[in-house]
Amino acid sequence: MTLFSLVSRLIFTIAFLLILPWIIERINTIQTDMELISKREKVISIIEEKGVEQFMISDSLPSFGSYNILKNEFINIEKRYQQESWNFIEVTDRIIEGEIIQFRILNYSFRVHGESYLLEIGKSTESIKATEETTKKVILVFLLLFICITIASDLLYTRHLLRPLNFIIRKLKSTSSPDAFDKKAVKTTTADFATLDATLNELMGKISESFRREKDITVNISHELLTPVSILRSKLENILLNGNPDENVQEKIEESLATLTRLTSLVNSLLLIARIESSQYLKEETFTASEILNEVCDEILPVAENKSIAIRRDLSTDFTIERANRALIFSMFFNIINNSVKNTSPEGEISVLTTREGNNYRATISDNGKGMSKEKLETLFLRFRSRQIDDADSTGIGLAIAKSIADFHNIHIDVKSEAGKGTEFSFTFFKNS
Repeated sequence: MTLFSLVSRLIFTIAFLLILPWIIERINTIQTDMELISKREKVISIIEEKGVEQFMISDSLPSFGSYNILKNEFINIEKRYQQESWNFIEVTDRIIEGEIIQFRILNYSFRVHGESYLLEIGKSTESIKATEETTKKVILVFLLLFICITIASDLLYTRHLLRPLNFIIRKLKSTSSPDAFDKKAVKTTTADFATLDATLNELMGKISESFRREKDITVNISHELLTPVSILRSKLENILLNGNPDENVQEKIEESLATLTRLTSLVNSLLLIARIESSQYLKEETFTASEILNEVCDEILPVAENKSIAIRRDLSTDFTIERANRALIFSMFFNIINNSVKNTSPEGEISVLTTREGNNYRATISDNGKGMSKEKLETLFLRFRSRQIDDADSTGIGLAIAKSIADFHNIHIDVKSEAGKGTEFSFTFFKNS
């Protein structure tokens, strides 16, 4: 609205400025003509009262002339011998004291005692143009002042009108989940904003209910799956312990047990995500970044050494992580570093670095492994999308768990990767997170 008002006002102003010279010229011409006519009436009134003879000096000089010292106005009365009537205004040159000056002159003929006289009242075009320029400047100043005042008033009034909308936007931006949305009604007299606020409150309620049902379904299905999986595992293990299956059957049973292990891991991962998203974990622990990262690196180090992969640590810029769940943060870093080990070739290198950026801190985990394409980066944190085809033990959900944990702790993850050159994960811990 403000932009439209501003643009329309600018268009009007430009159009007005284009026709302003013509308008001022016309107004000034009319005003000058009115002044000349007014002076003519005054002169005629004096002549009627005192007679024309006092203006005539002698018969040898049957005329009267007067002009001001600046030569921008003059009055002339002289006898005429033509009988036609004159009453018109023209622009013409006159010579005054040897100087040619252009005047706008009113010509008016009248009769006194049977004699015809011509009255000329003139005003120099130079003085008329000077008045025009002054008028232009005054109008431009007032026009600019008017535009500035109206724009400022429009901005202030629009800001006042949109205050409820800005409050609604701030509520949306500060909401991390539908359950955390502030459902307090916005104070406004604008029906549209009131309707928008009520609709958003209703929408957040529906989304929250949908999320709750999804989480309940995930938890219920996961629990229902774990029971038969446990039964199958027990029966297969008993067959191996108590029976004497041939070598072929034993191999198939072991493959089935491995499949059940992956299924159990997948179900537990889904349960973990569901619990994280439903905020079932407490965030009451305080620990340092170097402490948790060293612990993760020490646990993964044997696997890395088996692949001849070096893990370089630079944790000199240490910082404290407050109001967090230590086990979840451990799992987050473990999934990322473990993923780097899996995707880095032998003799490769993984770097774990902590830095400070203003009031915030960052933990960066980078490798020189396989890297990822741009298409894969776009679906990196989606469940079951990041699983490596050649990794039989992977469930494709580890990065999704890391993302859920990061969101739960208000940690921002940034990923940079290039196929064949490696991947970099950056975790930004905000000052108030």
